[in-house]
Amino acid sequence: MSIADFSGRSRLDACPGALQVHAAADGGLARVRVPGGRLTPFQLRELADAASAYGGGVIELTSRANVQVRGLGPESPDGGTGSGFAARMAGAGLLPSATHERIRNILASPLTGLAGRAWPTGAYGPGGAEPRGHPGRPDGGPIVDVTPLIGELDRRLCARPALAALPGRFMFALDDGRGDVAGLGADAGILPTGPDEAALILAGTDTGLRVPLNGAVTALLAAAEAFLDELATRDVTVWRIAELPDGPSLIAARVRTALGITGTAPFEPVRPRVVTLGPVGVIGSAGVTGTEAGAGGEGGEGGEGGAARVALGVAVPLGRLTSASARLLADAASGGEIRLTPWRGVVLPGLERAEVADTAARLEAAGLVVDPASPWVGVTACTGRPGCAKSLADVQADAATAIGLTPPSGALPFTAPSPGDGPSGNEPSGNERPRNGPSGNERSGSKPSGSEPSEDGPPVAPPSGSGPGTDTLPVHWAGCARRCGRPRGRVADVVATGDGYRLELDGTGLTCSGIEETAAAVAAARGEL
Repeated sequence: MSIADFSGRSRLDACPGALQVHAAADGGLARVRVPGGRLTPFQLRELADAASAYGGGVIELTSRANVQVRGLGPESPDGGTGSGFAARMAGAGLLPSATHERIRNILASPLTGLAGRAWPTGAYGPGGAEPRGHPGRPDGGPIVDVTPLIGELDRRLCARPALAALPGRFMFALDDGRGDVAGLGADAGILPTGPDEAALILAGTDTGLRVPLNGAVTALLAAAEAFLDELATRDVTVWRIAELPDGPSLIAARVRTALGITGTAPFEPVRPRVVTLGPVGVIGSAGVTGTEAGAGGEGGEGGEGGAARVALGVAVPLGRLTSASARLLADAASGGEIRLTPWRGVVLPGLERAEVADTAARLEAAGLVVDPASPWVGVTACTGRPGCAKSLADVQADAATAIGLTPPSGALPFTAPSPGDGPSGNEPSGNERPRNGPSGNERSGSKPSGSEPSEDGPPVAPPSGSGPGTDTLPVHWAGCARRCGRPRGRVADVVATGDGYRLELDGTGLTCSGIEETAAAVAAARGEL
């Protein structure tokens, strides 16, 4: 289809924000953008207090490293309007611009500046089959600390009045070279190709444009402006560059003109792959190495071997933090920072190596996950009942129950196709039975989580070869065929049917009549039986 035949969407984007509250089935839903996923302990405590005061007492982590609070109702201090919640967020420095609050969607590599070039082979597919020339591959290529670019992009984005017209789903990505967030479907992103140069990635496509790193933010803002200009010229309504026929090429042409680029030098295309699991465990310069206090590989944040400081990756079951667990994370962040990840997890940087074992034990006791082998790693779910009126089941509760179940003998197993059998079978399935992790019956809070409406985002994966099993198969529980919140990449879908679930993987499906049968099928698909 050509752009001339494209009519676009029938309505404007209604993505929620802290000021634009979405009316969900379980009350108001407010979403707070967190550029780069960076929070201070004070900000996380303020979020926890506001979630208790105005909502259901649960903070949900989204696939764009943002947060949202559900259950804003008439019994809250602001009568459910969200005004009190928004004022609290503004006071915490989380709402610097009322006009631009919904467009501050900025992904950044969670381990940037922390862990060398650590990243799993699973980021590129089985057997380390990385695309040629990919700058983030472990055997070479630049790794750049993109931390300064997060603040620069946020400030300059909010300073441009015209960009307030961007849809709330438009997303930027700052990949530091390890290839973790470049494949997550951002509209405009960068991926370093040299110590002072980056590729401009539009809707996951390498445009061939190479920009200096010190001009990366200028290029990203030019892409955002070009998107709005293209919509105005074509008089169409779309929310993402990928929705425009030939969108990346059209936007790239406008960016070339805006930046005065007259030609393109020969280049080797960058083809970032989807990473599906987040960092869990102790992180040093060699990446995730487990939860031992002495782990961390070849040094960490403090320099060469035996570094005094490391980071700790934490998985949050179903992306739901109770106010109490959020406060515990804030207290544990002795390094002064919490980094949210696009895998609905958290990284705590700057921890003293001597304190990691105690910190990990306290977090695990609170139901959070620090063991890469936990069965919670890679499990996601949509909102489900009662938060979504279209859902056929309480998928959050069922997912937790399934994780807590031991597959009964004689249960109908699911024979998972080999990775090469299906249309998306280019990544391996799990082959080790996970261990440990919270009980499946420990479901925090009273309301379900999810992203409603969806942010159109995905999850990604861990750093280093020994992290959250680079071969772990992600599982997504969905309350209906829309499968909101589904991660990108190879995923086992568990879809509610009204009288059970249907498990689908690589084009093969199995209908299950009860939660026990469903749990057994999911365990078999993940290689846990």
